Amino acid sequence: MKFRVRYSESDRMGYVYYAHYAQYFEVTRVEMLRQLGLLYKEIEDSGILLPVVNYSIRFFKPAYYDDEILVIASVNKPPMASIVFNYETFNAKDEIINRAETTLAFIDKKSGKPMRAPMHLIEKFSDS
Repeated sequence: MKFRVRYSESDRMGYVYYAHYAQYFEVTRVEMLRQLGLLYKEIEDSGILLPVVNYSIRFFKPAYYDDEILVIASVNKPPMASIVFNYETFNAKDEIINRAETTLAFIDKKSGKPMRAPMHLIEKFSDS
């Protein structure tokens, strides 16, 4: 996903404020699922919640207001009771800005308890 950094996303130093990357990653993650034919809304409507249970990020360079950045998401192994998304963010010069990871747990909406990922979702990530 490509993003244009908005003025409101920068801090006094002119850098993208670190918390905004979580939003970039969320949009990228949802669109990645959409490209695989998995709609986040449909997953939730089927009774499965996917809260983020871990988020880590390592910064290498800042991004600035009006920069165009590219966020690439990947999943390196099929989900089980959780799914791990990896992200790399690049600037227009193709320099890496950061690397990050989010882990989302599969939670049964009715019981509030962890559950195994549905088979159709596991298969989508096994095939890709």
